[in-house]
This record gives sequence, C-alpha cells and structure tokens, in this order.
Amino acid sequence: MDNQWQGTGSGGPTGGGRVLITVFAAVLALGALFGYRVELPGLSQPGRSIVAAPVRPAPPPLNASELTRGLSPVLVNITAAARPFGAAAAGSGIVLTGEGQVLTSHHVVKGAKTVRVSRVAGGAVYTAEVLGYDAHADIALLSLTGAQGLATARIGSSAGLRVRDEVLAVGNAGGSGTATAVAGEISDLDSTIMALNQQDLSRQALTGMLEIEAAVSAGQSGGALTDHTGAVVGVIAAASGSRDPPPNEDADPPNGYAVPIDAAMRIVSQIRSGTPTESVHIGPTATLGILISDARPHGARIDMAIYGLPAQTAGLAAGEIITSLDGRAITSARALRAVIDTRKPTETVRLGVRAPNGTERVVAVQLATGTPG
Repeated sequence: MDNQWQGTGSGGPTGGGRVLITVFAAVLALGALFGYRVELPGLSQPGRSIVAAPVRPAPPPLNASELTRGLSPVLVNITAAARPFGAAAAGSGIVLTGEGQVLTSHHVVKGAKTVRVSRVAGGAVYTAEVLGYDAHADIALLSLTGAQGLATARIGSSAGLRVRDEVLAVGNAGGSGTATAVAGEISDLDSTIMALNQQDLSRQALTGMLEIEAAVSAGQSGGALTDHTGAVVGVIAAASGSRDPPPNEDADPPNGYAVPIDAAMRIVSQIRSGTPTESVHIGPTATLGILISDARPHGARIDMAIYGLPAQTAGLAAGEIITSLDGRAITSARALRAVIDTRKPTETVRLGVRAPNGTERVVAVQLATGTPG
C-alpha cells in the first residue's frame, strides 16, 4: 500500500483508545511534505472498558486568530540538516525557558548533524544542541546557543482533556517560517499508531496519543496543540487522512496526532535530571559508523562500514556479523542499536564478530560522536 495513504481506526468518540497502523510525521523534507502517516485501518484495543465522562459546562468558542498571535512569540522553526543523502527537514518547537530550552518531536532532529532554530516572532537564528530525546515517545529537548530572555509557552495539562474538546494545532506548516494554525476537535485520548518516517522510512510505534480531527500539515511536527485558553496541552507529531483524494473516490478525513503534554514534560524532566533510562537518551549520541540489518539466526549484519568511522577504521567490513558487545549477546540489529544508545562517544567497546567463512574474533572499537538516533 502506498505509504502516502492512510485509513482510520475503528471505534467511536469515546476516548477508549484505538489502534492505527502507520502514520505520516508532520515534518517537511526534501522540499515535499513528508513524515508519519497512517496506512492501514486498525481495530479498537480489546478488553478496554468505556466509562462515560462526567458532564461539564462547554468551554467558550476557540478564537484561532487570537490564539495564534499569542503563541507566535513562543514558537520556533527548526531546520535539521545533513541527514542521509544530504537532505534537510523543517519542523517546529515550543520554547520552555528564557535561556532557550525548546521542546520538539524527536523525528524532527533524528539523524541531524546540525540543527538551526529561528524564532517565529522576530526571526533571530540560533544553533541548537540536542540535550536528550525519547525516540519511543517522539520527544526531544533542545538548547539554543546564546539565547536569553525568550518568551516562554504557558504549559497546561492534558489530564483534563475530553473527547470533543476543541483544540488548535499551531506550527511551521509547509516550512513557511510563520505560525499557521488549524482548529479541530479531539476524537480520541489514547490512540496507538505505527509511525512511518518518510525521511528515512523507519517505523516507530507511538502509544497514548491524542487524535484530533484537523488537517495537520507538514512542518507542524513539534508545534503546539493548545486549548481555548492558549495553554499547551500537546506536542504535534503526526497526520493521517487524505488531503487531496483522487476524483470520485471516497477518502478518509485528515486527522492529526499529538503527544499529551503531561507525558512530554515527564520526559523533559528526565532529560533535565541528567539520568538516562532505557528509553531516554541524554547527551551526544555514540556511533560505530555502520549500516546494519538482522542476521540469521541471530546477530547484527554489517551492510556497510562507513569509511573513516570507527568500525571501518578497526577493520570491520560488510558481510561480517556482530554477535556480542562487551560479552553481551547481540541478537538483532535493534539490540545492537539499543546497547550503543546507552554508551557515550570515545568509549571503547569489544565486539564479537563472525566473518562470512565462520571465523570468529573480538575487535576493540572506540565509539565516535554520531547524530541523534
């Protein structure tokens, strides 16, 4: 199925959760609209009970133009450069501190060698450092070099959100450099999606997502989902639905997806603590400088050892299989990536390697600084 196409999950507006397959990330890459998108319809999660939410007064109507004006000073545009094949991607970010800590989506900066950030209001440009990220939750925290006295977003809470609450998605739609907004209603409070990043074709399962009936656009990833008061209640991550359906064909309406702000801020707190976890990476990313895939029956096969990077310098070559790291068995490419993600640049690791002819050896490799994984 075409990865630009997506279906909708089953289930009604109950907030009970739904399972969706493959979502398009709302980043702008290679001059086109790329990111995470739903491809196939899913099914409601089994065994989940539905409890009616208490009745409460309806909030006042959402004023999109007023909210957008208020949010512009606390939003930034992000350009992540030198991804594979020299591509670049554009996304959005939310200013958390006056000294330039910015909340964004992990996939906006994934694989980026350099990150440049410009303020929506005023246009000041900064270089940015990735302080940490949680790829499984699609959240990253940046620090802007030399930033001082920035206006900061008002962070709300996602705990009180209800299905049919009206919200506003604001970000750098189309990479235009200006804050653009689209309003919609929350249709689900606990969606599970399989995210397809069309920049590198990687997939990532995202759980506990807010689903919004709104045509989220490329470039809005990392932008703000706000309530009627202008408080940030989510971080825009992905989109699904057909925006330009073929003539005379039925198509699913466009939807957006956002990470609830409470979940995002828990990750921010973990990164600020300086203590990594199984899912939260902090600081520079280490690399072996190899492209890998799953080996059979187990291990990580080296498909390419990039010239001048640690593995190639240490004598590793394509076709060899990494079977262990510091005595720990490596069962798959994913397992090797997970272990390397816990290490730091300049650390030396000992790799168990099996050659195509079956010969085994142990090779010491000093890790280099890589791009956010």
